[in-house]
Amino acid sequence: MKQPELSPYMMARKPSGIRLGQIKFLERKNPPILVNGSIGNVMRPMHPAMQRRLFDLGGVNSPFHNGIVPYVPTTGTDECREAFLHILRSQGFDTTGLNVLVTDGASMAMEIIMLGVCGGAGEEERPLLMFNPSYTNYDAVGLRIGRKTVTVERELNENGEFELPSVETVEQRIIETKPGALLIIPYDNPTGQLFSKETLIEYTKLCVKHNLWIISDEAYRELAYEKGKETSSIWALTDKDVPGIEGRRISLETASKVWNACGLRIGAIITDNKLCYEKSVAEYTANLSANTLGQYIFGALKHESYAQLHNWYEQQRDYYRQMIFELHKGFKEAEPDFIVSRPEASIYFVIDVRKVAKPGFDGVEFASWCAEHGAVSLDDGKEYTLLMAPLNGFYSGKNGDNNPGKTQLRVSFCENPELLRLAPELLSKLFRAYEAQRNV
Repeated sequence: MKQPELSPYMMARKPSGIRLGQIKFLERKNPPILVNGSIGNVMRPMHPAMQRRLFDLGGVNSPFHNGIVPYVPTTGTDECREAFLHILRSQGFDTTGLNVLVTDGASMAMEIIMLGVCGGAGEEERPLLMFNPSYTNYDAVGLRIGRKTVTVERELNENGEFELPSVETVEQRIIETKPGALLIIPYDNPTGQLFSKETLIEYTKLCVKHNLWIISDEAYRELAYEKGKETSSIWALTDKDVPGIEGRRISLETASKVWNACGLRIGAIITDNKLCYEKSVAEYTANLSANTLGQYIFGALKHESYAQLHNWYEQQRDYYRQMIFELHKGFKEAEPDFIVSRPEASIYFVIDVRKVAKPGFDGVEFASWCAEHGAVSLDDGKEYTLLMAPLNGFYSGKNGDNNPGKTQLRVSFCENPELLRLAPELLSKLFRAYEAQRNV
């Protein structure tokens, strides 16, 4: 009997490179011990105030004690929205005139924002301008909703520094591509680069000059590792810094990274543009509302003092700082010719094997091999493999041999620290074994 057909879009769809390794690894029989550095799935306890609400969901003081979990307003609960603003205020930002729409994770916020600032479905007009390499989900969401993305390039030099394009280069891309908005990830995913306030000012001046929205993905705000650094954020910029910037600012927020709550799936759009907010809410009515339980748990942060929140930020920075710098050193010692990006912010860095890989190396193929076949013995006599995210898909618009991501791998710092410490030795052994069996 003839089967019904799926759409061409769905038939062409492939898993994200970030998730592909996990899918392949789960298909193995008798797999080795997995060290998962492929995804930013934070495996640490949530903030204590959030934990208390989680553990007491059925308690007599919980709004859910009677077993009823209703829809909430499309905008989000007042408490959850206020929690997002309270966090901004704790970081020194003025929240006067800011509007908050709570969404099912920052991924949904991306979708709503791209619908709002880009051209129509399937059109080339008003694309989203991003810095390559950029978080791959923006491309994936753009493809899903028919919105175009364009890029301006960063290059990873041999000292492990991603070189930001000049203001003149960015302006030329704006003139060429006529985007609707510029996307910046100040605490960058995937590179671990930190965009300073001064850098943000230079780029946002272009947004005013060319009448663009400025979108700031602030999932990792506060996770910068040089002590004494000023918190970098679009909300640190006002008309005093960049005349005309107010009224065009949009940020993506999330409970996932800084608050260790990836599975809550709570995000938000914050904007100082009333019309953008109202139309985003109108679009989101099709989703009814973000999940009620997640908003209640995250809303606990509204009641924490600034001092308590700052203590949490410092704990988070200390945890990642120690791990990241220890691993950066470990990778360089294990393979001195690997280029390892300088860890300044977020919970990732990039490793480039271009100086030592044989011609034709492809990070997707290597990552898949590690997931499907990789197994190396360490001193404890046990077998392990390592998952990483190949950067092929993080370079939007780059295909084949002209894609710098073919030799680059993103490492995430969300795995158990004891396992993650094995990553440098594992990568070295897996890379050498893979290259030895690969025909050129």
